Amino acid sequence: MHKWIFVPLLFFGLFFLVPVLFVLLPGGEVENDAEISGDESSQTSVKLTKEEQESELATEMENVSIPVFRNETETVEEMELEEYVAGVVASEMPAEFEIEALKAQALTARTFIAREMISPSDINLPENALVTDTQMHQVYQNEEELREKWGDDYQWKMDRVKEAVLATKGQVLTYEGEPITAAFFSTSNGYTENAEDYWKNPVPYLQSVESPWDQGSPQYENAKRIAAAEVERLLGISIAANETGEIISRTDGGRVAELKLGGETFSGRDIREKLNLHSSDFQISREGEEFLFTTKGWGHGVGMSQYGADGMAKEGKDYKDILHHYYKGVDISSL
Repeated sequence: MHKWIFVPLLFFGLFFLVPVLFVLLPGGEVENDAEISGDESSQTSVKLTKEEQESELATEMENVSIPVFRNETETVEEMELEEYVAGVVASEMPAEFEIEALKAQALTARTFIAREMISPSDINLPENALVTDTQMHQVYQNEEELREKWGDDYQWKMDRVKEAVLATKGQVLTYEGEPITAAFFSTSNGYTENAEDYWKNPVPYLQSVESPWDQGSPQYENAKRIAAAEVERLLGISIAANETGEIISRTDGGRVAELKLGGETFSGRDIREKLNLHSSDFQISREGEEFLFTTKGWGHGVGMSQYGADGMAKEGKDYKDILHHYYKGVDISSL
């Protein structure tokens, strides 16, 4: 083949092999790689309006299928993205909460699955399932399960959930262009927790903030009695007859950082998880052969407080206000 024929053909082939790259931007804007290359002729030929870009991406996202491993039936159920988000919101937050709180929950659910799609958890699930329907990932229930759970209240509750999901369709939380770890929990003790104080690794957008709205939660305070022998068994220690335990330090969020008991030092997280307490913010006392643990809040305390979100919404805050309060420095972006 003559050189003057080969060179144009090679160039022609490479032109069609180069993939088009998209960049996730705050506010839902999408840049085409050709537009940022400095080639003005390319910009003219391939540039789409923002509306066209959003329309194309919305169509693509509507067709995304989420494979969920159903724990009870041990089967994989596939569903569209927004259908999955609605099932999570309905399962994770009371439907009677304020609509702005439900919208905030919709973004945490959608952001979680978006992050899993980009970087799946290192868990082997059957039939290429992406997530489970349990607290290992996010609790999910389908329409049939929710009808059974809610009974005559199904329609109005599901209408509220779908309203929140539709109003935030395609929106996710990002930090420096990546979907965040959208952690959430039920009830705070008045403050959320630094990520590094519970999970060891610091996360810039998961830092302790005030959350005074949680006092109206039925889970704000709780007391649990546990026999001393059971505490010994669960913690693997021996406790002296009159020993009550000593709280050595607390975190910025007011939860127990370290507790000394039975000659061993435990983190507040260890105590909460091994003794199945509502929170790692607790006081400990002893009455004979029983320990009394008095807790404030319910959950790990990192990220968005659900009762806090509802309280903010009751004060007139919208879902963006709620999310920017609990996740510092994040953007609300479009898929």
